[in-house]
Amino acid sequence: MVEPMVIRPAATILPVRDGPDGLEVLMVRRNPASEFVGGAHVFPGGAVEPSDGALGAHVVGIDDERASADLGLASGGLAYFVAAARELFEEAGLLLVAGVAPDPSALGAWRAALNERRASLGELVAAEGLTLDLGEVRYLAHWVTPHGQPRRYDTRFFIAPAPAAQEAAPDEGETVAHRWVRPVDALADGARGTITLILPTIRTLRQVALVPDVASALALAASQGPIVRVEPHLRERGGQAWILLPGEPGYDD
Repeated sequence: MVEPMVIRPAATILPVRDGPDGLEVLMVRRNPASEFVGGAHVFPGGAVEPSDGALGAHVVGIDDERASADLGLASGGLAYFVAAARELFEEAGLLLVAGVAPDPSALGAWRAALNERRASLGELVAAEGLTLDLGEVRYLAHWVTPHGQPRRYDTRFFIAPAPAAQEAAPDEGETVAHRWVRPVDALADGARGTITLILPTIRTLRQVALVPDVASALALAASQGPIVRVEPHLRERGGQAWILLPGEPGYDD
């Protein structure tokens, strides 16, 4: 008997900043050798880890009750917010902390330890006396990987201002490049085939493509109301694969 594939809880975050020509979002390119969407331009993100739910004492700006209410969960919502912050640090080198972040060299050593699973985010914040500031992290979207993929994730998308005094950089493992880009320009590059974008990334870029600045992007996320879980279905027509979204003809066949 074939065991059903486990759908792992995950978190993805859009770091945003005000650029000279409008809102910019940080995107990272996944390692082409990666089994899951290798080579694609995405936002920092990954699976929620058990330890993410244990950092409540080191978080300001939101607690588990409010985080869970935002996500429509009975409890455990804060773990998704923490996972988003952890993945942002691991994959892009940006740490959402209250006050001034530690020296970049110290953060670099911690980042390497986290990516090599020699340390945890909890150990980092405890050792450096840090507090995660997640008060401006906003819930933006909810996507589930369709059947047929090598891995499946139930992913909550978040958006947050990037820390101004820190420099982003790929981890040279899971991520091999990064770029600050206007959402409209990223969408245009994807349409031309200059970069590879997957459907959730395209739809999320479209959500923020018309907002002028960070404040407007956060306001947009906060004003959405209940966020709908979107699970695309893969179908084959005439030898070609098609992606169907809820409500489209053939989705429930």
